[in-house]
Amino acid sequence: MAAIAVPLLTVGSTARAENLADALIGAYNTSGLLEQNRAVLRAADEDVATAVASLRPVVQFVARAIASNSSFNTSNSFGELATSRITTDLEATMTLFDNGVRRITVQAAKELVLATRQSLLSFEQRVLFRAVTAYIDVILQTENVSLRENNVRVLGEELRAAQDRFEVGEVTRTDVALAESRLAAARSNLAAARGLLVNARSEYVNAVGREPGQLVTPTNLPERPTSIDAAQAVAVRYHPDILSAQRTVAARELQIVSETKKLGPNLTGTARVGLSEDWNRALDGNDAEVSLNFNQPIYSGGALQSNIRRAMANRDAARGNLLNVQRDTVQNVANAFVRLEVARASLEASAERVRAAQVAFDGIREEATLGARTTLDVLAAEQELLDALTAQISARAEEIIASYQLVASQGLLTAERLGLAVPIYDPTIYYNLAKDAPARVSKQSRDLDRVLEAIGKR
Repeated sequence: MAAIAVPLLTVGSTARAENLADALIGAYNTSGLLEQNRAVLRAADEDVATAVASLRPVVQFVARAIASNSSFNTSNSFGELATSRITTDLEATMTLFDNGVRRITVQAAKELVLATRQSLLSFEQRVLFRAVTAYIDVILQTENVSLRENNVRVLGEELRAAQDRFEVGEVTRTDVALAESRLAAARSNLAAARGLLVNARSEYVNAVGREPGQLVTPTNLPERPTSIDAAQAVAVRYHPDILSAQRTVAARELQIVSETKKLGPNLTGTARVGLSEDWNRALDGNDAEVSLNFNQPIYSGGALQSNIRRAMANRDAARGNLLNVQRDTVQNVANAFVRLEVARASLEASAERVRAAQVAFDGIREEATLGARTTLDVLAAEQELLDALTAQISARAEEIIASYQLVASQGLLTAERLGLAVPIYDPTIYYNLAKDAPARVSKQSRDLDRVLEAIGKR
């Protein structure tokens, strides 16, 4: 799996600058969604512990206070017997044989733990991709604001030039009105762009956990797969949604076996020792007993068979979900691959458009100073240049987002594969402490308490 590692972007050093890696680290360290699903995983780990505990004896202390009154009548006499006593018992009960039901339940719980681990990776991809999108959107909207501000400045100069030329009779009032109209529209667009930037910064805070600093545009993007088929092959093998669905199917298969084995016999053993004290007759005593209980279901009203059919239905549903997930993943890879291709073609075309629009604008403005062009021509050329520049920065942002969408569609957008400088969450630490269902007084249980206490303080 190391061979599929995704190269993370690198950028030039800038004073107090923040790059995409910094944003991803912030998102990984502060995400409430990740914390939520790590807790869900710990709960799944405890399901394994619960299943393991069912294989062990249950020991309990039982105290009873009993008051009874009995009457009897024989042919010769009539009498009553009143008793008041306290009994204390220590009982141990253990399933000696259950046709393998509990062991299979443990295996099914372990499969669900593995499925939940993959689901956690899927949520991690969502968190990181949201951070990528938020990061790029802040850059895009910042550049849009800068373009709009420059547009307002240029149109202001054009308006002043038109007014000067109007005063000397070179242009008409119509030319001045056109310049005023374009400037008013530019100011309106600038206000809208600033509003979008506020929204983008707000989304960044939500996704990353802090206000954006001086963001640097990524220059080294993840390497694109050679073909759609190659990208899809990676996704089918590594995507956490597919792996999670596969583990869920395996767990449902084991649940069918478990429900089927419940049709067989089971054997339990009980051992008890106790003390009793009778208040009425001042009798004290103790007793002990050992018993074996053999049970074989014969008729349960159809409940056992119904449970088997329900387990089969759950298995079939899991298989259907696996098929849907596989198809959706393959389609998402194709969509992301095409999106990246389109974005790169658009970026190349927009660069040529900007070059041509800049040449045209410079030429028309120079011609206008000589009287060969009207104010309307200059304003139209300036608008074309603005549109070209806007398309270029949008295409650049689209290329970056599409690159990381393709990585995510293959299941590779994780902190470990990106090589983020963060402590990678290890799901096996808690599992290894909890899987054997440690007793409360054991060292392993105390270690678990310390882990949970540390989690609660974060």
